[in-house]
Amino acid sequence: MRPINNPQNLTIMTSTPEPKLNPTYKFNHELQTLLTGKQLLLEDLTFSLTEIQSHYENGYITYRKGIESNGNMPGCVRCGNSEPHLFAQFPCSRCNQTCLYCRKCLMMGRISGCTTLIGWKGPEPSSSLPASILRWKGSLSDGQQQASNKVVEAIQQNGELLVWAVCGAGKTEVLFAGVEAALASRKRVCIATPRTDVVLELTPRLKAAFPEITIAHLFGGSEDRHLYAALTIATTHQLLRFYQAFDTIILDEVDAFPYTVEEALQHAVIQARKPISAMIYLTATPSEKWQKECRTDRRAFTTIPARFHRHPLPVPEYTWSGNWQKSLKKNKLPQNVIRWVTSRLQNQKQALLFFPHIALMEKALLILRHIDPSIEAVHAEDPDRKEKVQRMRAKEIPLLLTTTILERGVTFPNIDVAVVGAEDDIFTESALVQIAGRAGRSKDYPKGIVTFFHYGKTNAMVKARRQILLMNDEGFKRCLLDHK
Repeated sequence: MRPINNPQNLTIMTSTPEPKLNPTYKFNHELQTLLTGKQLLLEDLTFSLTEIQSHYENGYITYRKGIESNGNMPGCVRCGNSEPHLFAQFPCSRCNQTCLYCRKCLMMGRISGCTTLIGWKGPEPSSSLPASILRWKGSLSDGQQQASNKVVEAIQQNGELLVWAVCGAGKTEVLFAGVEAALASRKRVCIATPRTDVVLELTPRLKAAFPEITIAHLFGGSEDRHLYAALTIATTHQLLRFYQAFDTIILDEVDAFPYTVEEALQHAVIQARKPISAMIYLTATPSEKWQKECRTDRRAFTTIPARFHRHPLPVPEYTWSGNWQKSLKKNKLPQNVIRWVTSRLQNQKQALLFFPHIALMEKALLILRHIDPSIEAVHAEDPDRKEKVQRMRAKEIPLLLTTTILERGVTFPNIDVAVVGAEDDIFTESALVQIAGRAGRSKDYPKGIVTFFHYGKTNAMVKARRQILLMNDEGFKRCLLDHK
C-alpha cells in the first residue's frame, strides 16, 4: 500500500504485523467512542494526524486499504464493489498520482487507491446497565410469544432465524425480549432496514420500550452519526460505515427495495456483523427461494400467520378500471376510482391511494384536488415527505396519494387502501401483499378495505391474494389449536 501523505508531511502507513496493544497507553476516549465498530475516512475525523498515528503505533487503531486489487481487478473494501465501470480515476492531491476511486459508495465519502479506512482495536466503551432494561408492559399473543422465544434462543446461541410474520402481526414487540436478552449480556444490537420511513417509525417505539438505553437512529442527515450506542436503528445504507460492530443484527423488511437489488447493502450487513454474532431476518413476504428453504428445513424460521388482534388480513378486491392511463392523459380518472375516493371523503375514512409512477400520481392529484383541496401526494424525493406522513398520522390529510415508498413500515390506525394500475410491473407479489397490509392493522379498526384497480389481472395480483388467503387460513387454524 502506498503511504498516505498529508499537508503536515506526516505519513500514515500500514505494517505487517500491526502493532500490539499497549495496555499502559492513555488512549483518547473520544476516539474510542467514535471509532469502535466503524470504518471511517481521515476526512471523517477531527483529531490530529499525530494523535491518530500515535494510537495506531500503540495498537489501538487499525488501518485498512480502501481499495484492494485482485490481479487486475480492483475491489472496494467498504461496499464490496468490483464492477470495473463503477471505478474511475482522478488526479489525487494527497499522493500526487492518478488515483482510482469507487463511484458506487461515493455518497459516503470518496474511497480511493491511497485511502485508509480507520477503525478501533482497543477495548469497547463501557456503560452501566439499568436495573430494568425493558419497560414495555404489553402482552403478546400465543403466536407472538412462540416467535419471541425463538428470537431469544437464536440471539443467545448466535444463530440465524427468519421471522415470517404477516403484516400487522406485531413484529416489533416480538423483538423486545430478544433485544433485552442481548443487552443484558452486554451485546451490541442493530435493527437495520432498507427504508428511512421504517427507522423513523421504529425509533420512538424502541425508545419507549427501552427508555434508559442509549439508542442511535441513523439515516441520511441524522445527527446520531457519531453516537456510540448499545442499540442502533439504521438504514442498511448507514451500515457501510460499520465494521464488525454488532453482536446481533435484526434485518427488518429483508425483501424490500433497495436491499434486494443492491449487493453493496448486502455486503454492508455482512461486514457490520462480528465474526460470532446472531442474525434475525424479518419479513411478511419472503422470496420464493426462502419459502422453499423453509419448507425443506434448510432455513431456520418461525411464522406468525395471524395479526396480534386475531382478525384476518383484509383480502384485496379486484376492480377493473379500463385504460386508466389514457383517461389521465385527458385529465380524467375512471369513475369507479372517483367513487371510491368520494366515498372515503364522505365517510371521513382516511385512505392511501397507490400509483406506479410519480408523474401519473401528480396528474391524478390535480384532478382529485377539485374534490378536496386537502388531498396530498408523497414520493421518495419529496422534500416534505416526513412532514406529510406525520400530518397523515395526525389526521390532517384525508387522502394521501403515494408511490410504493409507503408500501411498508408505516402504520395508520384506520385506513382503506387502493392501488391504481395494480397491473404495473412495479407492483410485485410482495409489494401488493405489503400494500394490502397497511389496512386493518389496529385492534380498534381491524377491517380496512383493500381494492386493486386494474387494466387486466396479473400473476402478481393473483399470487398476492392467494398468499393473503393462505395466511388467513393458517392463522385461523393456529387460533383453533391455541384454544384447544
